[in-house]
Amino acid sequence: MTSKQRSNLKSIAATMKPIAQVGKEGISENLIKSLSDALEARELIKINLLPTSGDDGLETASEIARLLHAEVVAVIGRKAIIYRRSSRKDFEHIEF
Repeated sequence: MTSKQRSNLKSIAATMKPIAQVGKEGISENLIKSLSDALEARELIKINLLPTSGDDGLETASEIARLLHAEVVAVIGRKAIIYRRSSRKDFEHIEF
């Protein structure tokens, strides 16, 4: 993903509210399933990484993205933006 594409996705995500929180329970199967469903429906999601989820937000976000077969767009403070192109055909995809 190019820096221009990242910038575009960050600007789209700026007005989004986080849809999930990762806390002391860490990354569970249910969390991954719900985030995968959200990515399929939206392509771009924002999640809160609570301080109890670990020291490094980027590391936690990278692990979530790896499990989702997605890409980390950015980690800003304790919020992560994750992108994965939807496989749905009847969907208006995010254009770069």
